[in-house]
Amino acid sequence: MSEGQENQDGEFLREHDYESLPTTSSFVTHMIAGAVAGILEHAVMYPVDSVKTRMQSLQPDPKAQYRSVFDALYRMVRTEGLLTPLRGLNVTMLGAGPAHAVYFACYERVKYILSNVFQGGGNSHIANGAAGCVATVIHDAVMNPAEVVKQRMQVYNSPYQGLWDCVWRVGCAEGPAAFYRSYGTQLLMNVPFQSMHFVIYELIQEQLNPHRQYRPGSHILAGAAAGAISAAVTTPLDVCKTLLNTQEGVALGLDHNGNRYSHVTGLMGAVRTVYRFGGVTAFFKGLQARVIYHMPSTAIAWTVYEFFKHSLTEQQLETGGRTGSRD
Repeated sequence: MSEGQENQDGEFLREHDYESLPTTSSFVTHMIAGAVAGILEHAVMYPVDSVKTRMQSLQPDPKAQYRSVFDALYRMVRTEGLLTPLRGLNVTMLGAGPAHAVYFACYERVKYILSNVFQGGGNSHIANGAAGCVATVIHDAVMNPAEVVKQRMQVYNSPYQGLWDCVWRVGCAEGPAAFYRSYGTQLLMNVPFQSMHFVIYELIQEQLNPHRQYRPGSHILAGAAAGAISAAVTTPLDVCKTLLNTQEGVALGLDHNGNRYSHVTGLMGAVRTVYRFGGVTAFFKGLQARVIYHMPSTAIAWTVYEFFKHSLTEQQLETGGRTGSRD
């Protein structure tokens, strides 16, 4: 093969093949890229996530009633301290790395397998949605305990001093099952969320980036749109999930009729409690904060993920080229 032809082939690989990495190393590459993307996604937008948790409170303390996301952030910092919006960030980082590593790696692998089945290796929306479902089931199994601890530390007047204090006290008082009390609801929310998210992302990518080259602008726009739409549609389930994680009813003690609460369990129990306190509108508490959180965070996740996937593939191709030239 001529040197010119080799250079052309190398350029073609660099522009196109990072979307279909070699089978022997793609899983590790996707895991590394996914872990970095997940950690950055949660870290950058974490203060808005804290606001969302508080805005979803069914009976907020008068000192924790906010007009907007920015009003909430301002008042949290002014009255509770600069680091208040970051409470629970440490446990989120501990969960987000491994959860997103398996999330993206499973998504890419399942998408590759199902695309071959449904579309002969081409892009398939059915494969994208199904891959998103499988990846979500595994992701949530890893992340759910971290979500419980995180949200209990985010609420106003949280009684927990830190990560391990929360883990110990919740475990002793409510048992290990407390860390998975919302898992079913989380899946019911995240399976449609992620399926919709992946399908919308891939649809927009088809229009903006049909050759699937590394183009940050297309990843940002597609990720932001996919995150915003999916977040808005699944907000009612997120409100129920927050209630199951924080067990706000137990903290409140009594409802409007003077009845004492026990622990809220299951999706239907959460639905009844949310409706009892605020009617239909209560299911959309925190909608603004949820969309504001997911638009940039999803854009960040996809952009960082695609960047690292592209960079790792570049290194892999260069290493392979050097090995081939020696042979």
